[in-house]
Amino acid sequence: MESNVVDATLLAGSVVADDFSMISLFLRADVVVKAVIVILIIASIWCWAIIFEKLLTLRKLNKSADSFEGAFWSGGSLDDLYDRIGIKPSDPMSAVFVAAMREWRRNPPGTKDVSTTSVTLPERIDRVMQITLTREMERVERQLTFLATTGSTAPFIGLFGTVWGIMNSFQSIAMSQNTSLAVVAPGIAEALFATALGLLAAIPAVIAYNKISKDLDRYASRLDTFAGELAAILSRELDARSDHGS
Repeated sequence: MESNVVDATLLAGSVVADDFSMISLFLRADVVVKAVIVILIIASIWCWAIIFEKLLTLRKLNKSADSFEGAFWSGGSLDDLYDRIGIKPSDPMSAVFVAAMREWRRNPPGTKDVSTTSVTLPERIDRVMQITLTREMERVERQLTFLATTGSTAPFIGLFGTVWGIMNSFQSIAMSQNTSLAVVAPGIAEALFATALGLLAAIPAVIAYNKISKDLDRYASRLDTFAGELAAILSRELDARSDHGS
């Protein structure tokens, strides 16, 4: 009878030791390894939230830019377009347009560009457009550095958990004086689990960062091209106003 009880206890211990599911690995891990695993899981979830938010934002921005450019190049009056947009533009491209038109309207029609400084009206318009473009892109790129940080540090955080877990495994081997696979395998598996999570958090973060950064650079170039075209239109309008005034 006692022999059956001992065999059942050993069998139960063997089943627990042979359970290599993620939950079991986490529960058996050391407190430091658990902290590393929790940090990596939180970082991975946050990265995926940023990825989805940035992809949806980029799609919305490009759609809004297409709509605005359609209205801009429709041949209508720029003043009417400015009045329709109002003081609260909904996207960076319209914000650049509003900033330029606000500076343009400070010189009403029929007046010359009389400045107390050496800065001319076209230069002021170009300056406010560049300031607005930079501010809007900084707002769009917010939290993007977290993806780069996670991609570069998550593998090392996971490696730290792995090294710590292997050290604990060696201590267990020394205390039990048993080097069998049944003693070594659980501790090694717990340690390698941290490295796997580090790679799982880093790889999508790096891929998404590279893609989103490239898409944002393309969108910033689109805004810069639009700002140049708008500056050229307003400069021609200013030349026509000067010729008419003379």
